[in-house]
Amino acid sequence: MFDSNTFEKELKFRTSRSGGPGGQSVNKTETRVEVMFDIAASKALSESQKEIIKIKLGNRISSSNIISLAVSEKRGQLENKGLAINRLHSILEDALTPEKRRIPSKPSKASKTRRIESKNRRSELKSSRRWKPD
Repeated sequence: MFDSNTFEKELKFRTSRSGGPGGQSVNKTETRVEVMFDIAASKALSESQKEIIKIKLGNRISSSNIISLAVSEKRGQLENKGLAINRLHSILEDALTPEKRRIPSKPSKASKTRRIESKNRRSELKSSRRWKPD
């Protein structure tokens, strides 16, 4: 889809303290990793890919065309960094994967017959309720 080596060179990282498990270490180590990727300035993506990403991931992209993702699941910064890179890569891959065109199916002969029979049963029920003069 796109050049992974160039993609990883264009990523910017920011670390901060994260909550969750870790005891006292949580208060003094910066294990939360936020990865940022500038879509407009990317050389790993073609212009058409950039447009597709802007359309499909519009709600995740900031006004300055930067997509960011924060991960603080693991206790180590390096583990969170790896998770963040993998998640961002998979999000972009999913956005760039073309959607399969749906081919509408036709109703089967049996389903058509069932539908007609149920309509006839309903019709009979309603006609049996009508008042008929003697």
